[in-house]
Amino acid sequence: MNEEQGFKDFLISQSVDIPVLNFIINIVIAGFLAYVLGLIYIKYGRALSNRRSFANNFLLLTVATMLIITIVKSSLALSLGLVGALSIVRFRSAIKEPEELTYLFIAIAIGLGFGADQRLITLIGFIVITILIWIKHYSTKRNNENQNLFLTVYNNGGNKIELNQIVNALRKYCTMVNIKRFDETNDNLEASFLIELDDFDKLDEAKTSLLALNEGMKVSFLDNKGVST
Repeated sequence: MNEEQGFKDFLISQSVDIPVLNFIINIVIAGFLAYVLGLIYIKYGRALSNRRSFANNFLLLTVATMLIITIVKSSLALSLGLVGALSIVRFRSAIKEPEELTYLFIAIAIGLGFGADQRLITLIGFIVITILIWIKHYSTKRNNENQNLFLTVYNNGGNKIELNQIVNALRKYCTMVNIKRFDETNDNLEASFLIELDDFDKLDEAKTSLLALNEGMKVSFLDNKGVST
């Protein structure tokens, strides 16, 4: 009985008052960083969903996480209660892309950092993450300057076109031409290529050059974003 009473006294003694001014400073800074994170996601995110709508969740998620950590860190009893509550409540959210989950973790990390009153470490971590996002965006943008596309050429009538004519027309505008498939009959020709272009102006010029080979020529350019014919 004495041990049980001693444990209860220990739990009660662990509760401490939270400085209000310190809490206000932390929650203001955390909210500001969550707002900045939302702007970063809107500008540099690559998710196909509505990024602006999704970014609106960061502020509430960060502040709520900070509030929870601030409260439970002051009391072992509340910490144990939180573990029990989380074992009952299950959060099910439709995260369509890994990038969305990554930004949610960043928002939670901000809340955890300021909830634990680790301002400097959290600020440094946020600045480093922001720099990494910018570097990744810049490097990806440079790598995407060269467009890799799948090209399918159909010749269904008119004068018969030879494969070397198509290849020679493409080489004038493409930095890379790799044939992937070639089918030919007496009247029809179908060929598929993997090509690389410096920019979309070259794409238009390559299409014009191919269509000029034959009136019955049809071309389709395909990448992971859509189709151009």
